[in-house]
Amino acid sequence: MLQIITFGCRINAYESEVLKEKLKEFDNLIVVNTCAVTGEAERQCCQAIRRLRRQNPEARLVVTGCAAQVNAAKFAAMPEVDLVLGNREKTGILQHLRNLPARKDIVGDINAWDSYDSFLITEFEGRHRAFVQIQQGCDHHCTYCIVPKARGANRSVSAEQILHQIRTLLTQGFAEICLTGVDACSWQPSFSGLVRQILEQIPELPALQFGSLDPAATDDEFVALVRQFPNITPYFHFSVQSGDNLILKRMRRRHRREDVINLCRKLRAARPDAVFGADFICGFPTETEAQFQNTVKLVREAGISRLHVFPYSERPGTPAAAMPQVPVRIRRDRARRLRAEGVSADA
Repeated sequence: MLQIITFGCRINAYESEVLKEKLKEFDNLIVVNTCAVTGEAERQCCQAIRRLRRQNPEARLVVTGCAAQVNAAKFAAMPEVDLVLGNREKTGILQHLRNLPARKDIVGDINAWDSYDSFLITEFEGRHRAFVQIQQGCDHHCTYCIVPKARGANRSVSAEQILHQIRTLLTQGFAEICLTGVDACSWQPSFSGLVRQILEQIPELPALQFGSLDPAATDDEFVALVRQFPNITPYFHFSVQSGDNLILKRMRRRHRREDVINLCRKLRAARPDAVFGADFICGFPTETEAQFQNTVKLVREAGISRLHVFPYSERPGTPAAAMPQVPVRIRRDRARRLRAEGVSADA
């Protein structure tokens, strides 16, 4: 039996679907697609690997994904693991499995990768919505984030390939297409231009939705598209992280709290039925109670109701991990209180 275990973000979910189709011919194979966003996420991946090996002693077990990319030696040292593939190498998983390499870990320089796997997803099992990956990597280097080391620099999928994939997925009966990426708004040359191209060239598209949007890169052209095209789903999820400007600066985010409030106001004017969601980190290093309260105020002022809240978790190798830390109990309490301001983003 083929098992693909996915941790982390929508990009991983997308890539696990690719792996599922690539590996249809294999039996007694387990692939763990890992997440490295926090130290806790990596710990959970290791825990799952040990459990899966106990339950499947004869299976081949492959570890890939972001944690494998940034900490290959750790996973290669686990006796439960047969093969470790980086994010670049996972696209060649078929070749690696058919010709098992002498080395247990095959993890190259992610920043040297400037191309894409052309494998096309033809189904997202059990879902009415399909995710279309429009870019990979990130150039922004937020102080809490390991993603640039795990995913490399920003690389955009061609508009032609994106349009082809959407048309193919529509033939499979999907009612909604969600554009996603590590930093989707950084699609080059213009994220808003891509959205316009999709909506104008595929007018039969029932609904277009977006993954996490960067408030600093969601421009007035995007707002105009929301007003013009009713098949844009009126749910917008932003990577906000904090409602305090000093904390945002220390996070090395590119927006201010006022930018988020103004963006939500513009979108609500364009679509009165708009619903907003956002990601938040509570208890970021140096955050005071007053700064946390600025986040609570932002949620209320912007009318953000779908909240995806994380207590800050140190990620070794990031600048924030070396900053003065807020006690864990305070982080968790602030996360609990912020969640009470809205509903779960997954509800």
